Amino acid sequence: MVTRDDVAKHAGVSVAVVSYVINNKSVVKEETRQKVLRSIEELGYNPNLAARSLKTKETHQYGVLFNNLGNPFETGISLGLEAKAREYGRSLIFQTYLGEEEEQLKTIYMGRTDGLILLGQSLQESTIRHFEKLGVPLLSITAPAAAHPSVRCIDIDWYGAMHDLLKHLKENGHTRIGFMGTESKEHHHQVRHSEFCKAISALGLQYDPDGLLQADGRLESAQARMLERLKSPEPLEFSAIVCANDLMAIGVLSACKDAGIRVPEDLSVAGCENILMSSHTSPALTTVHYPRRLSGFMAIDQMMKLKEGQDQPGTSSTILEHNLIIRESTGARSPE
Repeated sequence: MVTRDDVAKHAGVSVAVVSYVINNKSVVKEETRQKVLRSIEELGYNPNLAARSLKTKETHQYGVLFNNLGNPFETGISLGLEAKAREYGRSLIFQTYLGEEEEQLKTIYMGRTDGLILLGQSLQESTIRHFEKLGVPLLSITAPAAAHPSVRCIDIDWYGAMHDLLKHLKENGHTRIGFMGTESKEHHHQVRHSEFCKAISALGLQYDPDGLLQADGRLESAQARMLERLKSPEPLEFSAIVCANDLMAIGVLSACKDAGIRVPEDLSVAGCENILMSSHTSPALTTVHYPRRLSGFMAIDQMMKLKEGQDQPGTSSTILEHNLIIRESTGARSPE
């Protein structure tokens, strides 16, 4: 069994330095930290296995990467994760994901987790391989923009969801549809935009590239971006807009109110996810329901099976049922 002493000798540092790296202490120079991490990977050292009995080989913990702890969509998922983890006697380690700090995940979770649950993040190849070598399975709730064969996914059928939503808009006379997405190409909202485009084509609707508005997934940024567009002298390219999540759709509703645009008389607005707030807006928001709590349940169930050897890591995907929730924010297109 590889020990901490072995890693120290391989990296040419002291055992104390190896401990600092494993415990994510900031006292180690970045160059030295990288040297220790390379030695850990090359030797296949797992501090959890070294510290615990070879009989158990478990931490009874799962890591969870958030994008934004203030997002009700992610909070709803976490409630499902937590409830199901408690049933199994497991605990969760929550961490906000920042792309520029991804390298630190290797030390934050090293030896502390039996699996890592993503919320749509596209991790780098080196990060995925690192956790693979440690025997830590990866699973994502919502499909990442960049699919990876080692990351299993739980998500709804976004093509089917977008088709249902766009069909509803088409039946109300809307032929020119806009979309509000998220600027980052690595954000999981890119999957929703891609499936939206496919459904637009299948239904014979019009989608002008200029009808793509981009924010950052938050209500405030969506409100600012939509208000900027509404203040432009150019008329809108669309009579209805679909937003990649409800927070941005609510931001669009706020912008319309500020600009004197009537919803749905002047513009129909729809979102995705069906967070609680979406039923309390004025007008109430048409949206696609995402079974957040259930997705959390299923993620923990799958992690348990992976750890017990009942299943194999890989790109197998679990498709959850979705529902179109029609409310007052969408309606018949006004005559031009």
